Amino acid sequence: MSRGAQVPSGPEISLSGVIERILWLDEEKGFTIAELSEENGSKIIILGNLAGLQCGETIDLTGTWDRHPQHGPQLRVKTFTSRLPSSVHGIRKYLGSGLVRGVGKVYADKIVAKFGEKTFDVISHHSAKLRDVEGIGPQRAKAIKQAWEEQKSLREVMVFLQTYGVTNALCLRIVKAYGEKSREVLTKEPYRVCREVEGIGFRTADKIARNLGLPTAGSQRVDAGILHSLEELEGEGHSAFPQNHLVDHATALLEVDRHVVAERADTLVAEHVVEVLGQGPDRLIQLTAQAKAEVSINKSIRRILKGPSSMPPIVADRAVAWAQERAGFAFSELQSAAIVAALQHKITVLTGGPGTGKTTILRGLCDIVGAKRGRVVLAAPTGRAAQRMAEAARGAASTIHRLLKYDPAIGRFTHGEDNPIPADLVVVDETSMLDSKLAAALLRAIPDHAHLVLVGDVNQLPSVGAGSVLEDIIAAGMVHVTRLDTVFRQGARSGIVQVAHGILQGEKEPAGLVTSPEAIDFNSSDIHFVRADEPETCVRLTVQLCSEIIPRALRLDALRDIQVLAPMHKGTGGIHTLNLALQERLRRGPGTPGRIGAGDKVIQTRNNYDLGIFNGDLGVVLKVEEGGELTVDFDGNRVEMERAQANDLQLAYAISIHKSQGSEFPAVIVPLLRQHSILLARNLIYTAVTRGRRQVILVGDPTAYAMAVRNVSDARRITGLLPRLKSE
Repeated sequence: MSRGAQVPSGPEISLSGVIERILWLDEEKGFTIAELSEENGSKIIILGNLAGLQCGETIDLTGTWDRHPQHGPQLRVKTFTSRLPSSVHGIRKYLGSGLVRGVGKVYADKIVAKFGEKTFDVISHHSAKLRDVEGIGPQRAKAIKQAWEEQKSLREVMVFLQTYGVTNALCLRIVKAYGEKSREVLTKEPYRVCREVEGIGFRTADKIARNLGLPTAGSQRVDAGILHSLEELEGEGHSAFPQNHLVDHATALLEVDRHVVAERADTLVAEHVVEVLGQGPDRLIQLTAQAKAEVSINKSIRRILKGPSSMPPIVADRAVAWAQERAGFAFSELQSAAIVAALQHKITVLTGGPGTGKTTILRGLCDIVGAKRGRVVLAAPTGRAAQRMAEAARGAASTIHRLLKYDPAIGRFTHGEDNPIPADLVVVDETSMLDSKLAAALLRAIPDHAHLVLVGDVNQLPSVGAGSVLEDIIAAGMVHVTRLDTVFRQGARSGIVQVAHGILQGEKEPAGLVTSPEAIDFNSSDIHFVRADEPETCVRLTVQLCSEIIPRALRLDALRDIQVLAPMHKGTGGIHTLNLALQERLRRGPGTPGRIGAGDKVIQTRNNYDLGIFNGDLGVVLKVEEGGELTVDFDGNRVEMERAQANDLQLAYAISIHKSQGSEFPAVIVPLLRQHSILLARNLIYTAVTRGRRQVILVGDPTAYAMAVRNVSDARRITGLLPRLKSE
């Protein structure tokens, strides 16, 4: 009898075998279900936290038998170690898994047929012999050797980091950063990794360092803890923090004497590892990059305000009258004043909610300047916002990143202070999304003579990155600000607009409450609330709305036109669970549940200037190669991604409300439950509702909606920009 047929009970056992197939992989948790082939040929199912496991690897494991009600006996792995396969079958399986770039199943068969059990030795030490294999020339042999060495470094790092819960994706980043020196850096300078490799946090580095015996109160650890505290606070949106509170934060993290932390904080300031603003114990401490960004914003704003104007000669009152005639209706007094202000002032801010006439102002302003042959440039933080802006202004618009033209060869934007954007008027929409660093890069590229109009809604969620640029510029009182608060006719007819303004006024009763998706009357309103008190019901109804009801009622594409926006990632009603349920119904291609495959909707999670894709870009996977390379369509931009780059993608059938900023979708579904209470806030629900263009459907518990509307917590971000703007 094979072990696969044993009764799932008894003591812990040990065995070895070759990984035949990965049946399930949860990238986030590292949980894996795989088929293992034992030396006697028996096949069993194993499961557990098996991060880094690849097809073809030989593993030695310990575990206990378990019985699944549907799938029968399974071995639950307690510990395992991985080694390169030694059998011809294992070697062929390993090479053919696509793990080594340049070697697919066909070449794996050819190479192993030629060299047998000596295959790995040939690749490692005699790679020139690979050219003896039909179809492998000098370039391919070199590429295979290089990929093998990278994989060797990756294996060493994975084995070393197995006990620390570091995912495959982060191991790839470490190897990409340090190559063959990865193990050396990890053992000698573990805290360097958390500073230099995105995604490796202080706690992981600290765990490694403590196991290696580094002193608890040593300067290397305390300095890393202070910098990590600043990074954590930056992750909460603060670009600066009072020194006393920073020391408290770091002391709690490090669990060492506060005096030691305070002393090292002073040393970091003295050595200019961090920057300081102000005097006394509550002086602001900043990471250097944030300080530089805010200094740059301050300098650019003052430079633009002092510069001459290149705006063509325009008689403002006549120009507004002409724009009204062209539009076919009269502007309100505030709309007319906003256009005049933008023509007369070098920098203006235009802020207001949906339906308050921002589009009318933008179109009128662009018509006037364009008619006078002025150079108008329109930009927004995201592709969808830029597209919406182009439609509103009837002109070309681009994302800020594309406007500034990042050049990978020089590692920075092409446009800057020495090479400004050729423009007389620059209009930037969705500026509440601008964090300090992106705002600094944008403002550096605005020429002295241009007029700048910043359009945004201060009631939305603040930027994902640190800073509160729009709020700080308004609060500084240096530039002209127009606040729009009147809802016009078109907006007044929209339930979405009415509900959005009701949220800001504290209206706690959801509109269009129904008990089932089938009860929705899509002709009566563009916003509804489907009651679903339990998380499981909420998920089921969300999937039904997304896959059946909305596509049928509004003739929308479920993948590209409908977006699920959720408050939090974890839990039954969280983004992770929703993505799995939606993937099962909506994926347009075969694949493993939870893993990205052909036909999946995905989101890019970090800026990749080399590929021209940015954090928050949504796409659909067109093709998956054997080696893990992907081809993805990002709104018409077809991008080919290497395996390591593809690790920056996540499933996007459901995304966070924060990630939706700057985007609008034909239809939006918002799961809202009491389990989300820790994150529910008025600006969160307001942002979610205002993302929908034709239809918004909230699904969940009405009391959660009321909780969100009531929560107007003063989450003011601490920045160094406002004091800098007010300093002169």
